[in-house]
Amino acid sequence: MALALEQARLAAAAGEVPVGAVVVRDGQVIGTGRNAPVAASDPTAHAEIAALREAAKALGNYRLDGCDLYVTLEPCAMCSGAMLHARLRRVVFGAADPKTGAAGSVVDLFAQQQLNHQTQVQGGVLARECGTVLSEFFAGRRQEARANAASLRDDAVRTPEDRFADLPGYPWQPRYLDDLPALAGLRMHYLDEGPHDAALTWLCLHGNPAWSYLYRKMIPVFLAAGHRVIAPDMIGFGKSDKPKKDGAHSFSWHRQVLLEFVERLDLRHVVLVVQDWGGLLGLTLPMDAPDRYRGLLVMNTTLGTGDVPLSPGFLAWRDMCAKNPEFDIARLFARGNPHLSAHECAAYAAPFPGRGHRAAPRAFPPMVPGRPDADGAAVSRRAREFLQSRWTGQSMMAVGVQDPVLGMPVMQALRETIRGCPEPMVIEQAGHFVQEHGQEIAQAAVGYFRS
Repeated sequence: MALALEQARLAAAAGEVPVGAVVVRDGQVIGTGRNAPVAASDPTAHAEIAALREAAKALGNYRLDGCDLYVTLEPCAMCSGAMLHARLRRVVFGAADPKTGAAGSVVDLFAQQQLNHQTQVQGGVLARECGTVLSEFFAGRRQEARANAASLRDDAVRTPEDRFADLPGYPWQPRYLDDLPALAGLRMHYLDEGPHDAALTWLCLHGNPAWSYLYRKMIPVFLAAGHRVIAPDMIGFGKSDKPKKDGAHSFSWHRQVLLEFVERLDLRHVVLVVQDWGGLLGLTLPMDAPDRYRGLLVMNTTLGTGDVPLSPGFLAWRDMCAKNPEFDIARLFARGNPHLSAHECAAYAAPFPGRGHRAAPRAFPPMVPGRPDADGAAVSRRAREFLQSRWTGQSMMAVGVQDPVLGMPVMQALRETIRGCPEPMVIEQAGHFVQEHGQEIAQAAVGYFRS
């Protein structure tokens, strides 16, 4: 049951009702599961079902004779039926469920003698601990709902704060602002760490579908050097508010928000740190206020000028997004970054508990300017000219060469666009989200921009 509780806490960290389950045979765990109906958009994605499926695969048999299932909450009718069909030997649960429990609280399917298989049931094991996990989760949900009710725009949603509880490697204090004219009352989240009078300010801009969590391995290096770090979540991502409609997003609007954000915080001595959409948007910012910027740290990104064909890798990515608009974000990060833990991958998906929260990840792929007259293309061409002929700051480039979308060919073409940009730092084992190998990049960058 303690192992099932661990699964329940992982479910809570992902914003799911905290229920966990394990299947045991001959003293060995052969299946684990936690609630995931919200993330999976699947009403059957209960902890018990996930654990049963994993156990059946492990045994190569849908019959689980001689197996015991431990679950933190009394199973519902659906899960109880699955357990009986699997012919489990025994079911052990923690807290009773007076609303949907099918092991005695509402009905008792296990007591039906007409069924051709009888499964033993034992309840109340670690009942207090199992109940506490549930009660704390719902208390947090109620508190978050009360806090958000007064200030959230009707056409937007806000990710519950408990989705961001206990994120690995992300201990920093959240900050918010909602007074930028372009925001029109939407709330924008950002990190602001380090002394405001630091010699350098690292402005870290994420891409799609990431958020400021992407920079958690680089931020400590910048702070250790005595510098300031600003890492915003673009609207629609991370802890920032999320318009419900895909059409709320545009290149020009997001760029204007970032321009106003830099002005609002009066950022100076900026090293602009960009990747993916952080570069598509961010590389257009310095030309509007060149005195604010000291340097560029550019990683796996491009400029959307509309007069250069988009890369085959990006076109394949955009096509995948169009066909699978609700793709599994945690799985995306896991596939490209096999060294990440499941908890870290889940953290990337934390901002997006449902379809209504995912307008930005859906909207951004088709927003990349692919034609000369597309929104953002003209300003990107002006940025290209600025970077080629008038940029006077330092530049550094780091490339994850395993990136199939914005890898070395795209980055070499971009390097030729940036005046004075040296050969890139090559990270052989890194893919698109090169910041997951960001500690070594940040260490190199601190030394480079100090010179």
